[in-house]
Amino acid sequence: MRLILILLALPFFSIGQNHQQFKFDGPAILIHGGAGGIERKYYTDEQIVSYDSALRAVLQSGYALLDEGANGMDVVVHCLTLLENDPHFNAGKGAVFNDMGEVELDASVMNGATKKAGAVAGLKHVKNPAKLARDVMDHTPHVLLIGAGAEAFAKTQAHEFVENKYFLTPKRESQYQRWKEMKKNGTVGVVIKDANGDLYAGTSTGGMMGKKYGRVGDVPIIGAGTYADNNGAAVSCTGHGEYFIRENVAFQVNARMQYEGLTLEESASRVIFGVLNEDAGNGGLIAIDAKGNATWTFNSKGMFRGAKGKMKESQKVMIHTDIFGDPTWPENCGF
Repeated sequence: MRLILILLALPFFSIGQNHQQFKFDGPAILIHGGAGGIERKYYTDEQIVSYDSALRAVLQSGYALLDEGANGMDVVVHCLTLLENDPHFNAGKGAVFNDMGEVELDASVMNGATKKAGAVAGLKHVKNPAKLARDVMDHTPHVLLIGAGAEAFAKTQAHEFVENKYFLTPKRESQYQRWKEMKKNGTVGVVIKDANGDLYAGTSTGGMMGKKYGRVGDVPIIGAGTYADNNGAAVSCTGHGEYFIRENVAFQVNARMQYEGLTLEESASRVIFGVLNEDAGNGGLIAIDAKGNATWTFNSKGMFRGAKGKMKESQKVMIHTDIFGDPTWPENCGF
């Protein structure tokens, strides 16, 4: 019976959807745990269930707070912290190594109502970068702090510090020995529409396996990996960061909505399957707008992802998680 229940709960793991749309009524949450060469053949049934359980735990916890009327930014940081503390994902504990065998962490958050944002990069000892990004937004006149300066600021805000080895897991150490072949990357992200109808986004990452010491990707760059605007959408990205920086992906989704008049689904598709495909950029995004339209879109083999909210049509609260993409999905979707 347990196996049957698990299969019913994971209906799309054999053939997932690289582009999927939702229409929510009221508060809603979408999360991702990174995109890349995530294929069914690399995962055992037990691993699939473990990842699914991790995604669902975050969705359940975050949605429960939203349902109680919690502020969207509080929920974003709460969920990012859960993901950072979970070694399944490449953020916080379980993050990948740079080319010197150390972990360097980046994170960002943004409020779509106020356009305020905070970000950090190159952290080595702060346990939860998302919390520090929130403090940069709330307690400094700046948007981005990096390295030693960011960690010095963290000490004034009573953040928890850990040794760099805390972030390392046996799985990542094994991957580090093969990083030249693997080019492992990944990210975690959250987008929220809260009970007030405001939008929020946040993203956290350990970057790319074997990255150059000091490399910073798209995650802490507002507009590249994270962006939120109540007049457009809340967006969190994952993938090869350099391409997302060059194309300002998270902001570009918003810009196409506001200046071209595209829907969220149309804009996300154009950017991921048109702009990034043309550049050979690999990755995806999750997004939600103020009307409750939401989407996840990716051009990679898979993306850890999930959503929860009340569906506009059925008025039923649903939770959906997925890992793999559709193996028949075309490389060029005509955008």
